Amino acid sequence: MAGAIWSVGEVADGAATRLSTEAATVARRLAEASGRESAAVLVAADPAGPAAELAGYIPRVITVVSHLADERPPAAVAAARIAALARVEEPAYIVIGATPDGRDLAGCLAVMLGVGVLANAIAVGWDADAGPVVEESVLGGRILTSSAFSADRGIVLLTPNVIAAEAAGTPGRVEAVAVDDVADLPAVAVLDRVAAAAAAAPIEEARVVVAGGRGVGSPAGFAIVSELADLLGGAVGATRAAVDAGWIDYSQQIGQTGKTVRPALYLALGISGAIQHKVGMQAAETIVAVNRDPDAPLAEYADLYVVGDLFEVGPAVAAEIRGRRG
Repeated sequence: MAGAIWSVGEVADGAATRLSTEAATVARRLAEASGRESAAVLVAADPAGPAAELAGYIPRVITVVSHLADERPPAAVAAARIAALARVEEPAYIVIGATPDGRDLAGCLAVMLGVGVLANAIAVGWDADAGPVVEESVLGGRILTSSAFSADRGIVLLTPNVIAAEAAGTPGRVEAVAVDDVADLPAVAVLDRVAAAAAAAPIEEARVVVAGGRGVGSPAGFAIVSELADLLGGAVGATRAAVDAGWIDYSQQIGQTGKTVRPALYLALGISGAIQHKVGMQAAETIVAVNRDPDAPLAEYADLYVVGDLFEVGPAVAAEIRGRRG
């Protein structure tokens, strides 16, 4: 399978993540455009269920069973096994989702396999002469660049929620393999673990995101944001300004230096809509915003823009939702 195009899958709550299906879709499309083979690689303690999901997006899913991820950083465990497998099968390109674990994995594999990395991919195409051509968003989305690898191998880090996952016409096969000659990275001592409260829905996967910005004004101001998210069955998001002010955890930040979301509904409260934030949520199907400033940048690209005080509009919307539910 030398010269093939791989993707790497991730597992959350026993299922393949949406970003895994997006990466598999990109790998399959590149393979189809170049006349190569494609496969997804999944390293997990129990990969059977997630592998069956990924098989709906790519012709071949390679699974490697490892229980070490329960005790060691997942990226380190996966990197050693994927590198060992890659030395045998010699894929040309590997598509990895740009999650925290995915970035760590890409760095480890780049060193282990001696290949380059193209990060922040928002689109990936194939050129007969150059191979994968990666479109990247830089400088807060002000500039789009196109880059290719100087060699015939490399790793693409795919930004979440910029490519719509597309099921393959024919389900692929799942192949369990045992990997030999695994050179595990040195163990990392875990000194402490901090448990964070989980959101009602992971922000990257949520169909509804209610986000607050500087206009929320304080940690207490996020109460209406959270209330609306609960009523709509969605997740809470925030701008960098709100995170930097300490009003909400960084894990909820959306934008250039945070997460990219693609919900069916994005409800923005007290958000001006600067370009740094826009790049993280502009792919939402419907954008509704509430802001006192009629000239805020968000007004230019919101589907519905309400000029008003979020502390008046928000509770009114919440009351309306409750009323309709009876």
